[in-house]
Order: sequence, then C-alpha cells, then structure tokens
Amino acid sequence: MKKKIIITVALLALAVLIYLQFKAWRTFDWHSFFQQTEGVNLGLIALGVAIIHFDYYLRALRWKILLRPVCQTKATTLLAPTMIGFTGMALLGRPGEFIRPFLIGKKVKLTMSSQLAVWVVERLFDVGAFATIMAVNILISPGLKDLPGFAGGAGRKMFGVHVSAFSLFQGFSLALLVGVLFASFFAFRVRRNPARVSGFTERLFKPISPKFARGLAQRVHTFGEGLNTIQDAKSFFQAFGLSLFLWITIGATYVCVMHAYAGEGSLTISQALLLTGASVAGGTLQLPMVGGGSQLATIGTLVGIFHFTKELAISCGIMLWLVTFMSVIPAGLILAHFERVSFTKLEAESKVEEEKALAETNTEA
Repeated sequence: MKKKIIITVALLALAVLIYLQFKAWRTFDWHSFFQQTEGVNLGLIALGVAIIHFDYYLRALRWKILLRPVCQTKATTLLAPTMIGFTGMALLGRPGEFIRPFLIGKKVKLTMSSQLAVWVVERLFDVGAFATIMAVNILISPGLKDLPGFAGGAGRKMFGVHVSAFSLFQGFSLALLVGVLFASFFAFRVRRNPARVSGFTERLFKPISPKFARGLAQRVHTFGEGLNTIQDAKSFFQAFGLSLFLWITIGATYVCVMHAYAGEGSLTISQALLLTGASVAGGTLQLPMVGGGSQLATIGTLVGIFHFTKELAISCGIMLWLVTFMSVIPAGLILAHFERVSFTKLEAESKVEEEKALAETNTEA
C-alpha cells in the first residue's frame, strides 16, 4: 500500500512537471519534431547502443576486481547478471536496483550481504569518478563558457557583485571536488573501524528519529565492511580507472546520439559530458518504464544552456534516454530467459535478501 502511494505521488509530480513544461511551449511544432526524429542517423544511434552495452562489460569487470578478496571469477561470468540487473531497473525502477547484487551473489555462491557491500563501494567509485570528470571538465574546458546559456552576461548579483552564470557553475565544480575529497576521507575513517563509526552515527541521529538512526547506522556499517573489498592499492586504481573510463564512454555515447541529428545537435565531448551531468542529476526522479527526471533535465539543459529548439531538444532527450537506459531491455530479457529468471520474483526475492542482510549487519554491529 505504501509503495503504491509513493508511486502515485511520484507520477502526479511528474505529470505536473510535464504539464508545466508543455504549457510554456504552446508553440510546439509537432511536424518539426517528427521530421527531426525520423531523420536521425541510425548508424550513429546503433554505435551509441553498442558503446552502452560495452559499458555493462566494464561494470562486470569492475565488480570482478572488487570480488578479489573473497572470490576469483571472470567478468564474462558476471556479465549476464549485470545486464539482467540493469534491465530490472529499466522495467521496475528503483525497486529493481538490488536485483543485480542478488543475482551475482547466486552466480558466485556468496551472500547477499557481501554483494550489497560491493554494490555500495561500486556506487562510491561511480560518484567519485563522475564528480571528478564533471568538475575537471568544467574547470579546464574554456569552450563551455561560450555556450549561449552562459554567454551574454547571464548571472546574478551576490554581495553587490555581479557573478556570471558560468562562474557560479565553476564554483559548484570546486565544491564538488571538495566533496569528493571529504567523502574519500570519511570512507578511509569508516574502513578502519566501521562498528565504531556506525555506532557514533546512530547515537548522533537517535534523538531525531531512532528508526532513521538505526537504518542509517546499518548503511554506514555495510559501507565500511564493503570497503574491505578493495584488496590493495592496485585494485583501487584499477577500479577507479575503470570508473573514469566508463563515464567517458557514456559521454561518447551522448556525442554519437547528438551527432545523429544531421549536425543540428552536434556536441563536443566536453559539451556532451556537461549534458551527461544534467541527465544524471535529473535521473534521481526515475519511474518504471517512463523515466522522467532524466529526460526533463536533458531537455531543459539543451534549451536553456545550448539554446536548441524545443522540438530538437525533446527529440534528443527521448533518444538519449532510450539509448542509455532502455536499450539494455531486449538483451536483458533474452539473458533472463536463458538464466530462467522472472523479474517479478527477482524483485521480491532481492528485497527479502536485502532486509536479511541489513538485519545481519545490525546484529554484528
């Protein structure tokens, strides 16, 4: 019941956002939209899909590296559960997020709790690598400040001084780098003594909400234990290097898709990475099968920063979502058939195993 209420509220919020967006675009030219969409270069779209599928192999290879302390396996062995897991996310939304660690655990005969720990560390590498790329890209790419949305004196006054929009963006990038450094320091402290840090976290937040404090402490403890999956400095640099390469290839996918629009949507890799950042940020609001936040953020950035026409921006936003997020579904369904798994059962089973793993962590702590 609670889950249905949350989904209903999210759908209503998304519907309001879409309504407001289209209300502001009353002059939308549907003929132009369909004309531009039909004229895309299918070869470049296919190349983008191929790069995204290669990224799933990179994710499987990174997971293999993080499994070294407890299990020796091959990236090819982890590829099927990885793709099935991302298919589950595309079909089910956030509830399907734990299908991947659940399937990998079954494949290599390890507990769900151990795979949740790997999943947490994988997220850390993703966030760290992504934040680093975004920040460095904004700070060292002079061409970005000449984008239409940043040029022309756009900005705001702060403490009586006019600050350009791009300067604000650069300030955000510096804050992002500082945040990554702080998170790395925090991770180092947690890794040394996860029980102590999780206990401190629970005591700190218990006066606010005992239930929230207990859940957060469990997550912190799982995070700390998960950091032990980094076997040595070599494993750390391999995992981080793979993470950087993975996000750069995702940027390359954006370049392919944008260039598919007969030059109208062409972007440099630097501009594509900027657009990727907006898409990832918007992806925090993601609904099963329909997405939502990712497309709206992409479209808003293309119109507001790149000054694309509304018709071209919407077509590009939908196409990017299909290529980067939904294109895994056909391969994932085929692999699920051969692996004899049901997504409905997987969602329920992975949820049960996740709760068991968190309960075990709480007992150990």
